[in-house]
Amino acid sequence: MCRTADLRRAVLAHNDDSARALRAALAARRTVAVNLLSSPGSGKTALLEGELTLARQRGVPVAALTADLATENDARRLARSGAPVQQVLTDGLCHLEAVMLRGYLAGWLPQDTQVLFVENVGNLVCPAAYDLGESLRVTLASVTEGEDKPLKYPTAFGLAQLVLVTKVDIAEAVDFDEDVFLANVAQVNPGVEVVFTSARSGLGAGVLLERALAVRAGGQAHRPVMAAAPPASVDAGDLAVDGVSDHVHHRHEVPHEHSPVPEPGHHHDHDPDRGPTRDLLGAGAHEHPAVDGP
Repeated sequence: MCRTADLRRAVLAHNDDSARALRAALAARRTVAVNLLSSPGSGKTALLEGELTLARQRGVPVAALTADLATENDARRLARSGAPVQQVLTDGLCHLEAVMLRGYLAGWLPQDTQVLFVENVGNLVCPAAYDLGESLRVTLASVTEGEDKPLKYPTAFGLAQLVLVTKVDIAEAVDFDEDVFLANVAQVNPGVEVVFTSARSGLGAGVLLERALAVRAGGQAHRPVMAAAPPASVDAGDLAVDGVSDHVHHRHEVPHEHSPVPEPGHHHDHDPDRGPTRDLLGAGAHEHPAVDGP
């Protein structure tokens, strides 16, 4: 039992080192990474497609990486926004890790990307323990999942810097109690912002993009009580860009497509290898230019 616990601590510490390096490297490029966590079927992909499309409409260079156990369905949906999208097939692995993310981004992420959205594997257990080097961690829950979700998954909700409630248009039909949900969120993560959204009605459209851009502009994201002390500074140049984790299975770039832009709505109130100092993504980053705004 002790060996298992020690191994898990070592794996997480190893991941934290990679995450600090990746965060510093992305910061040097002025790219904000947003880590999206939720259970399967929460509406994460629908919400993200709307945010990507809205960003393109506003001329904000964004990109998305989406992880799934199998199929490229989500990437195809996200690519309709016109933003650069990459699908990661984990072949059974239930979460992403920082060193894996570094490998996927190398040579792919456009140089001028302001916001990188990472749609993590649909799971509220494994992904919650892994820092991906994000500057904003977002946890989603749909109204169909019940008000006690934050209490059942305290780490996923307790470490969130923003909580999004999806599918609010059917809240009444499923007897969702908003007050109880808010109280449960506050119990595990006091002070975190909770935004109610609906991909169907447009409620809350643009809030996720706005919060990410605010962090990029220097704003302070919510500091969860559960979060550990701030990580030590890491030189972005220490992050290698050539190596790819053994966990990397498949990476697929998805052709850009185009779809009508929805109207904005309103919301409720493995170590990194040492290498020469150079850009995180190398020259390959220029091979996939970000989509220009209209």
